[in-house]
Amino acid sequence: MMEAADRLKQVKEYYFSTKLKEVRELIAGGKPVINMGIGSPDLDPAPEVLETLIEAVREDRAHQYQSYQGIPELRQGVRDFYGSHFGVDLDENGEILPLMGSKEGIMHISLAFLNPGDEVLIPDPGYPTYTSVTNIVGALPRYYDLEQENGWLPDLEALRKSDLSKVKMMWLNYPHMPTGATATAELFEELIALAKEHDILLVNDNPYSFVLNDKPLSILAFEGAREVALELNSLSKTFNMAGWRVGFVLGSKEHISDVLKIKSNMDSGMFYGIQKGAAKALELSDHWYESINEVYARRRDLIFQIADTLKCTYDQDSTGMFVWAKLPEGSVPAEQYIDHILYTHSVFITPGTVFGKNGEGYIRFSLCVDEGKIREVLSRLTKKEVGV
Repeated sequence: MMEAADRLKQVKEYYFSTKLKEVRELIAGGKPVINMGIGSPDLDPAPEVLETLIEAVREDRAHQYQSYQGIPELRQGVRDFYGSHFGVDLDENGEILPLMGSKEGIMHISLAFLNPGDEVLIPDPGYPTYTSVTNIVGALPRYYDLEQENGWLPDLEALRKSDLSKVKMMWLNYPHMPTGATATAELFEELIALAKEHDILLVNDNPYSFVLNDKPLSILAFEGAREVALELNSLSKTFNMAGWRVGFVLGSKEHISDVLKIKSNMDSGMFYGIQKGAAKALELSDHWYESINEVYARRRDLIFQIADTLKCTYDQDSTGMFVWAKLPEGSVPAEQYIDHILYTHSVFITPGTVFGKNGEGYIRFSLCVDEGKIREVLSRLTKKEVGV
């Protein structure tokens, strides 16, 4: 049998890919498992977005190859969206590159800027794909701690005291997944200064800005950011379009041009109808954000009750579509804890260790579950002692 490439020795199958196989097997075996682990929006996109998609399918040349840079209407939509919501002035003809989801962008950016042996600063806890892609391209993951005592923000003083000579890139993710922490203007300003001093490319992954968050921030809104920073965003969470695979990367013309060299050799442009629908989504009024946040707020209140039942603690002011909860003192390890809940109560919750060593002692609930199922989970956990 052909031996796999050496790069795969550093990469494991994505946790949710393997764990959800187990969940499906339990369901197939008759277990009524409720999945509270995945952040896949269960709400529908706006009706006008769907209508735009349907109408676009019938347009001339809709089914042909599309531009690698995306259709002008989508780039203009991103420009206007960032201008009105973040106060960022972008040139749609060089500073905006649509992507087939921001996950694609993590790979493209890494291929564009990292050489084997370069070090990459990755948050712990943080999105596991940052590590996987870093390993795939032959760079070296170097974790920086995020801790509850510091509001899940990086300790910049500790970073400055460390040797940053081999660091080429630093991944940021605010509002933060999984903890729901938000960045401050002061943090972004200090990070930009640090990046300039040490010639580091900052990449802020920013898909949660409008989920239960009244003060969306873009790192690109701060002076000097375009010299040292890129920002990723997507329509998956904010507009309930996860399966559409629509995202974009923003930054200086020089940086975007480098990413485009990778993208144009790896894929083609998104389907025309999806791009038209995405452009329509970016035009939605504030009523859209208010309406989905009303739903998420009700769900979050119920999940707080679940966390209380489990004697967990949590931040009631956190943002995003998850509740990050600390297990009670003396609990078993997080993965053992969630397996007990899964096998005993048929409820799947994500263990914090999926996101790094600093996730030990924490669990994550998704808000992408309808209220009826959340109430059912609460009922199951209340009726039968959890016992872990």
